[in-house]
Amino acid sequence: MKYPESFDQLVQYFEMYPGIGPKTAERLAMFTITKLDKEKVRLFAQALNQAISKIKTCHICGTITDQEICDICLDETREPSLLVVEQSKDVIAFEKLNHFNGKYHVLAGTISPINGIGPEDIQLSSLLKRIEEEKIKEVILALPSTIPGEMTSLYIQKMVEKMEVSVYRIGYGLPVGADIEYADEITLKKALEGKKKL
Repeated sequence: MKYPESFDQLVQYFEMYPGIGPKTAERLAMFTITKLDKEKVRLFAQALNQAISKIKTCHICGTITDQEICDICLDETREPSLLVVEQSKDVIAFEKLNHFNGKYHVLAGTISPINGIGPEDIQLSSLLKRIEEEKIKEVILALPSTIPGEMTSLYIQKMVEKMEVSVYRIGYGLPVGADIEYADEITLKKALEGKKKL
């Protein structure tokens, strides 16, 4: 039996999400049309439309917001410290910790010549501008521990070395509760590099 065309179309839209394959997309579509009442589906569609029309990136830091400037950038109690991240979801992860009281800068990518992404394709010029204009004293790099992440970190370090700014890199290493025998070489290397005196 062939599914109705409108159902197939719904399955295709669910498949656009990362990590959702054809079978999961089919289950989500079936659940949506058979288990959710029409009012919930209408509210879901309305929430999607509102998110698409209202959410944009902050003009200063680049994180997602529904205003021109996000609440973090507007907060005058924040310290003159910038945590540089790759994506908006990284900002949310750090904010959930409630441990960092500086500001953020979202690069919206990392340098990757193989993928045709150069320094001019990510938010590096706005980073330099912010360091100068906001009199930033400390830049903390929280980029992925991948080749593009490492390359971007080195590039930023070279860019700001002539400025009077301290540059740090967050520590990487073993997650809490992990066994050393299952850790890969890069993780163990980063764990050693990030050692601190007790």
